[in-house]
Amino acid sequence: MNPALTIVVPLYNSAPTLERLLNELSALPVPGGCELVLVNDGSKDDTVAVCERLMAKASIPVKLVKLSRNFGEHNAVMAGLRQVTGDYVVTMDDDLQNPPSEVLKLLAYAQTHKYDAVYSYYEAKKHESWRNLGSWLTNRVADELLDKPKGLYLSSFRCLSGFVAREVCRYDGPFAYVDGLVLQVTQNIGRLLVQHASRQEGRSGYTLAKLVKLWLNMFVNFSVIPLHLATLLGFTVAAAGFLATLAVVGERFIYGTPLGWGSLMAALLVFSGTQLLVLGMAGEYIGRIYLTANKRPQSVVRQIVQNQRWNESHPPADPPEPRA
Repeated sequence: MNPALTIVVPLYNSAPTLERLLNELSALPVPGGCELVLVNDGSKDDTVAVCERLMAKASIPVKLVKLSRNFGEHNAVMAGLRQVTGDYVVTMDDDLQNPPSEVLKLLAYAQTHKYDAVYSYYEAKKHESWRNLGSWLTNRVADELLDKPKGLYLSSFRCLSGFVAREVCRYDGPFAYVDGLVLQVTQNIGRLLVQHASRQEGRSGYTLAKLVKLWLNMFVNFSVIPLHLATLLGFTVAAAGFLATLAVVGERFIYGTPLGWGSLMAALLVFSGTQLLVLGMAGEYIGRIYLTANKRPQSVVRQIVQNQRWNESHPPADPPEPRA
């Protein structure tokens, strides 16, 4: 029998917070049972050793998925979702900024209202100011690029039904963006106010470069609006250049002003810059198509380890009866 809930947590240099995280998640009184899937996303500290030590004495089923290198948060979450057996799935970060006690609220809200997905939101986020600004910008852009309900905050602390999790896992391309995939599957989505705590240990693994990579995944992989904008920009600049040409020619015949080097260089720079922008945008799409066609992996699993409680709660299926 499947458990009611699977919790998926991507890990990256998580050794300082792992013991408290596992203890608090193990203590959750989940009606129908709970299991935990941890995904080590190429940690450089002793996350794996600490995790294996804690798994041996955990009171709930725990599975550890070891990726061969760092693939990024969304790719790691996808690897975890492929191991899920619960009726519902909660994804959360490893930094304890989302208190584990809030998991029960998300699950109960999704079950009560029959939502396919429930996203958390906060009165005040305890991240650095640049990350708060980046999250705000990501959500505002997602309002326009994705088929996202207005006002929905895309958070990594989310609850998905087993149906949505299975459909999301059908995507095997290298540029995973979990929220974009969820929005392609369903619009039956709720939102729930939860607590957000200050970071307990260490520093965030998110950098500006990773945030930009996430934006590109959202812009290019889940929308063709950037191409439409590039086309519109091309028309706009071409129209402006045509008007500027008429103005320069008119000035030459009316005032006798010679055609100048400055105006020529200005026009050249504007048109050249626009052409490079449009070519770069098209090149980004083509490059991603090339990498996808060449089967660039979404992630590579080096090893999967599960504790005794997982083995007990997931007995191997009986082999089929031989035909007479």
